[in-house]
Amino acid sequence: MNYKLLAERLLPGEYPDPAFYEEKYPARDLPKGAEVTRLAPSPTGFIHLGNLFSATADERLAHCSGGVLYLRIEDTDLKRKVDGAVEAVIKALKYFDIKFDEGAQIGGDETYAPWYQRQRAEMYRAFAKKLIEEGRAYPCFCTEEDLAALREEQTKNKEITGYYGKYAKCRDLTEEEIYKNLDAGKPFVIRLKSLGNPENKFKFHDEIKGDVTVTENDQDVVILKSDGIPTYHFAHAIDDHFMRTTLVIRGEEWLASLPIHIELFHVLGFPLPRYGHHCSLMKQDGETRRKLSKRKDPELALEFYRKEGYFPRAVKVYMLTLLNSNFEEWYLKNPDADLNEFPFKAAKMSRSGALFDLDKLNDISKNELSKLSEGEMAAFLEKWGAEFGTESQKAYFADEEKLLRVLTLCMGVGGKKRRKDFTTASQAMQFIKFFFERPAEHEAYRVTDGDRRAILAGFLRRYDEMDDAQVWFSKVKEIAAENGFAAEMKDYKANPEAYKGSVSDVAEVLRIATTGRANTPDLYTIMQILGDAETRARIQAEI
Repeated sequence: MNYKLLAERLLPGEYPDPAFYEEKYPARDLPKGAEVTRLAPSPTGFIHLGNLFSATADERLAHCSGGVLYLRIEDTDLKRKVDGAVEAVIKALKYFDIKFDEGAQIGGDETYAPWYQRQRAEMYRAFAKKLIEEGRAYPCFCTEEDLAALREEQTKNKEITGYYGKYAKCRDLTEEEIYKNLDAGKPFVIRLKSLGNPENKFKFHDEIKGDVTVTENDQDVVILKSDGIPTYHFAHAIDDHFMRTTLVIRGEEWLASLPIHIELFHVLGFPLPRYGHHCSLMKQDGETRRKLSKRKDPELALEFYRKEGYFPRAVKVYMLTLLNSNFEEWYLKNPDADLNEFPFKAAKMSRSGALFDLDKLNDISKNELSKLSEGEMAAFLEKWGAEFGTESQKAYFADEEKLLRVLTLCMGVGGKKRRKDFTTASQAMQFIKFFFERPAEHEAYRVTDGDRRAILAGFLRRYDEMDDAQVWFSKVKEIAAENGFAAEMKDYKANPEAYKGSVSDVAEVLRIATTGRANTPDLYTIMQILGDAETRARIQAEI
């Protein structure tokens, strides 16, 4: 068969020689040992926790070694493309402090652009044509119905599904049959002609899992689809080579494709980058563990963390905890250090499923937020509120002095021990709501209606905004005594049957009337922040 003529018929026109691309995309000028890593999502509009998991590893491995992290958009499947998806990816990852050095919508070293696969179509076709000329690729005219029937037969025979061996119907078509199909205008794809034998196995060093056993590929995978656009397998091999990727970090589900990729790099004449296959993020579901699911778990989507307002550093701390086995120990010794100082290593990544625990992330988030100053917390909340807050929440920032007083109290700034009441921006905004909006609902009072009214009325008669905390509390004790409650806790503990309750029950009535809640930070300070008129109005309303 004249493969050169066939290549011209299948992909007519002049294409650059492979040497042209080697010169166009030279080796990167980087220090020895510098890693070039990439994040290469499809523009589907759904950016998830697994992307952040990989991106965190990619970013750390590149920047710890003085290398480069770039963003490549694998947009070969137009059916799945969503408008604005690339911007959403960049925005979400930027929120979590993933810094790209170059890439789609980012720019950077234009030497390795473009970063959209559809804009690199000529290169893929040039290499596909070269493989056809070498007899290592061929046209396949099988229809979807043909392939479905093939899979059905393989399943019935309990064989591996795919296009290989005796099932590769178009692999051995004669020259006459090929041209007859082409003359009839039959649509076709281009497939790799694999030379692998699945009986042959060899050791492959995975940067995360160590040595793994790999079977040679025998699948004649599609490399160019009928529209002339490459499949992921083919495009990624060419792009990783010419973007000079040194290390590919990806999910362990790609281990099954490793034989295909090894053969593709070999047949293209490219050195193979190093691969590291990380474990899947798992979730405890009753007695079993399962992979996080887009359908079942809202926390899989990165948008969930932005809408809830998780503190970016907290999420990064947790990602690093899951990614490197020695990070937690380092973090305990260096709780306030720049996270970029941690010596991240692929070899320290987990080889088995990482258990994602939202409760643990919440604990880390509380801890990280408690370290902020009231000014830093205000800035974080305002930034979140501008994008996700309600109109009433945005109004909280109109009085900066009041907001800072609120946060100083709620965070325990200046006290002996910082409070850890804030988990996320959305929860924090809900927590401080009563300072800015009157409670729409109140928690249940634990005293009778008569006692409630008497306590509140007695407080209004005595309340003076100018009182200091000590005088204020002495008046609360007076109200307790005159209504049959113990003014001193020691008296109540010694003889509880003699009283309706204690001074703490009286304080709780005042707290619920003022804030709607039975548990809050210091009530005296809350009233000072609310001011005399607002404090009185709230208590009067409850009477």
